Amino acid sequence: MREITVAAVQMQCTNNVKENISKAEQFVRAAAADGANIVLLPELFERQYFCQERRYEYYDFAQSVDENAAVCHFKKICKELSVVIPVSFYEKDGNVLYNSVAVIDADGTVLGVYRKTHIPDDHFYQEKFYFTPGNTGFKVWETKYGKIGVGICWDQWFPETARAMAIQGAEILFYPTAIGSEPIIQCDSMPHWRRCMQGHAGCNLMPVVAANRIGLEKVEPCKENGGQESSLDFYGSSFMTDETGELVKQASRDKEEVLVHTYDLDEISNNRLSWGLFRDRRPDCYGTIVE
Repeated sequence: MREITVAAVQMQCTNNVKENISKAEQFVRAAAADGANIVLLPELFERQYFCQERRYEYYDFAQSVDENAAVCHFKKICKELSVVIPVSFYEKDGNVLYNSVAVIDADGTVLGVYRKTHIPDDHFYQEKFYFTPGNTGFKVWETKYGKIGVGICWDQWFPETARAMAIQGAEILFYPTAIGSEPIIQCDSMPHWRRCMQGHAGCNLMPVVAANRIGLEKVEPCKENGGQESSLDFYGSSFMTDETGELVKQASRDKEEVLVHTYDLDEISNNRLSWGLFRDRRPDCYGTIVE
């Protein structure tokens, strides 16, 4: 029996980087006190979701993995608490900018960086203005507590993301997220969002963990953003599934929370093998997917 305890942090973010990092640390410490071995924080939690508007000066937010404030901070926290944390950050690599995650192991070592593969473009989620599509491919990391795969927000809508990580041997899938209201299409995407990822869990027979932010974030019109005025209401609803897609923990839409759940990786592995889904895959028949 290999038990692993996982936590998902749901939090509100402000424009004060130091405050956000400090708040995230408090949640990480609370999760560790509850026995968490791996703690997932939301996407781009260092500040408000700046991709809601286009401002050239926001390019300055990007830093290398060695310089980013959140990565540097949580390297120390991971080592102190012996926890694993995938840290979402705005990455600068030379002249190219990415939406990335640095996976920090329980000894404070950065195991590597994953760069978001699928980049959305919408009136309110204007990420193509800020991020180049990732060039790392989907990745799986051997952490102290198990093999994990990490996708980033929009990646979670693509079944190929989850399957690629599952094929590489992931045991749990993590998705840091920043998702909320859809002012243009005027729908509540939350149930659809959850069902997609519950399907990833069920089809790959492995748990999925998603951590979202909460709160109303407004953009005030100014010369720098071309007079744009808008707002996004991030709906929280962070969750954890079991390997069949069943929700085992779920958060509210509007409160800061820490979800904690314990998984038996050996039992899940046995269930995955017994279903025979990976035995019966036919990659030779799937060419149309990439044509």
